[in-house]
Amino acid sequence: MSRKMKNKIITEVAIERIASEGKCIGHHDGKVVFVGNVAPGDIVDVRITKGKSSFMEGEAVHFHQYSKDRVEPFCAHFGTCGGCKWQHINYDLQKTYKRQQVVDQFERIAKVPIPEVLPILGSANTRYYRNKLDFTFSNKKWLTIEQIRSGEEFERNALGFHIPKMFDKIIDIDHCYLQGGPSNDVRNSLREFALQNRLSFYDIRNQVGLLRNLIIRTTSTSQSMVIVQFGEDDAENIELVMEFMKSKFPEITSLLYVINTKGNETFHDLELITFAGLPYIEEEMEGLKFRIGPKSFYQTNSDQAYELYKVARDFAELKGDEVVYDLYTGTGTIANFVAKQAKQVIGVEYVEAAIEDAKLNSEINGITNTQFYAGDMKDVLNEEFIAQHAAPDVIITDPPRAGMHEDVVKMLLRLASPTIVYVSCNPATQARDVALLAEKYQVERIQPVDMFPQTYHVENVVRLTLKP
Repeated sequence: MSRKMKNKIITEVAIERIASEGKCIGHHDGKVVFVGNVAPGDIVDVRITKGKSSFMEGEAVHFHQYSKDRVEPFCAHFGTCGGCKWQHINYDLQKTYKRQQVVDQFERIAKVPIPEVLPILGSANTRYYRNKLDFTFSNKKWLTIEQIRSGEEFERNALGFHIPKMFDKIIDIDHCYLQGGPSNDVRNSLREFALQNRLSFYDIRNQVGLLRNLIIRTTSTSQSMVIVQFGEDDAENIELVMEFMKSKFPEITSLLYVINTKGNETFHDLELITFAGLPYIEEEMEGLKFRIGPKSFYQTNSDQAYELYKVARDFAELKGDEVVYDLYTGTGTIANFVAKQAKQVIGVEYVEAAIEDAKLNSEINGITNTQFYAGDMKDVLNEEFIAQHAAPDVIITDPPRAGMHEDVVKMLLRLASPTIVYVSCNPATQARDVALLAEKYQVERIQPVDMFPQTYHVENVVRLTLKP
């Protein structure tokens, strides 16, 4: 883009529809203009920030007309915090555009015949639906332009979320509508305690500071796990913090901490210490118990995870005598969920700790027809593995956002299982993989599921069957 265009204001751009990643589309002089934090039906002036020969990106600086589909955002942090970008759009329209996102990805990327995409399964709860949140301590609190211009002195320690595209700036969260239970009280009480006791908040640039990260996990069974991550091995102050948490929140069923002096916040390779309660919490689904440890993955919207798994099970059309392969099985949630309807379920997952959780979840539920294996999918799912196990009648695959490795897709084509159920958190990579699978498979059913209201993310389940 020429320098003449950058920061130029283009006036009265009509916002037409929502595009990928939550941005909206308008047009100016024949070019597409991508604009954030607007809604279809808005008419806005846009300051151009960047662009190419065929499109531009910008931000709305003045509204001439507001869309009839707008609603008042309910969170005081909306617009600064990047967590809920669609709070200003009514939920029915959110669902409409999420379903359309699936349609668009399959038409543009998969380019295969598809049935009518089913109506999206909306979330009964559009607030307080998450069971896990990560908060970051920082001595670099984000200040608004108004605060900076006021000349006042502000507390610079914060506990909250990263500002989008700024790794060292944290917005101090007062109330978050994503997670219910004790979440807001735990976060605010710990921050207040830390400030009163002059405990150091983490400085990510200089890699110093006691308090680094706070993770809160909750379950539909009213259990809760709190993990405090410390950036320094300060036994006295760690004891001070953890004793406060224990006495202030006796309802916490799993209270843990970890000392992390690494350059990043990941702790999968570190020892976690159980300070009070049990080292895990348990979720329930159709009478099944799923044990969740501090390093375990579990779908972050428990209620919608149940709906998602029911769709996957329905699409599998199990009669009871099938061998099922559950690829990218994680902690074996889907594998154990469908085990009663199958002859045998074989789960494969990259993370070894997750496979141990999967085996444990089978054990505590008395499920004996599951087998789990750890390793890189493209390496595990080979000719030798297939020779040692029964051929799959149904394959359920739930890969990460990047989709399946090309070698895995090739192996699925060689296996030629009668049915593949593809669960995805990224319809774009799902559509790409479906295009590759189209060599042998046809798309029978497509069901979007909304796991994350107020965001542009959408889950999608596809049933694929061998072509006649």
